[in-house]
Amino acid sequence: MKHALRIVVIIPDMALGDDQEEHVQQQLERSRSLRMGLLQAQYDVVATLPADVFLSERIAQLRPDLIIVDAESEARDALEHVVVATRDERRPIVLFTNDQDTSHVPDAVAAGVCAYIVEGLAPQRIRPILQVAMARFRHEESLRAELKDARDELKDRKTIDRAKGILMQRQALSEKDAYDKLRKLAMDKGIKMVQIAQRMIDAAELLG
Repeated sequence: MKHALRIVVIIPDMALGDDQEEHVQQQLERSRSLRMGLLQAQYDVVATLPADVFLSERIAQLRPDLIIVDAESEARDALEHVVVATRDERRPIVLFTNDQDTSHVPDAVAAGVCAYIVEGLAPQRIRPILQVAMARFRHEESLRAELKDARDELKDRKTIDRAKGILMQRQALSEKDAYDKLRKLAMDKGIKMVQIAQRMIDAAELLG
């Protein structure tokens, strides 16, 4: 049986003035409803955290599978903290909000938000929303990994081509013979061909 999804809920700072007590109570009720919906959907809410300067450290310690940002007009500030907190280790982010101003949706998506839900706290909606968010995150991470692999491969090819050029120039070898020599050296030493190529480049630069 798969483990329950470990979730951290990020809520805005509730330290507001007395004249905003009604707003605070509404936000607290929203947050309570969200947490209840998550528990009813059998998710594991490991913590409810404020969006503050300590968020990075707390998320690193808790290592949640998914982060939910529960915010209204404070969504932009909360997202900035979450983006900083997940910069080194990306995690899916879902934003629940009652804020009807969606002008900053593109910025939120660019920051890594997998789902931007306006007035979507109905318990029966939570599970499909999070399932879609997780699927989208995994798909994007797969594409990101493929892009990284392609960039690394291109970089390796350029390094090998540069090392071949050094051999061709200094030992009067053909391109094929230079390639074969690099490959044989890599096989003899039991390392990747690009590593041999980089060592050759470094030696050539050192010796001039």
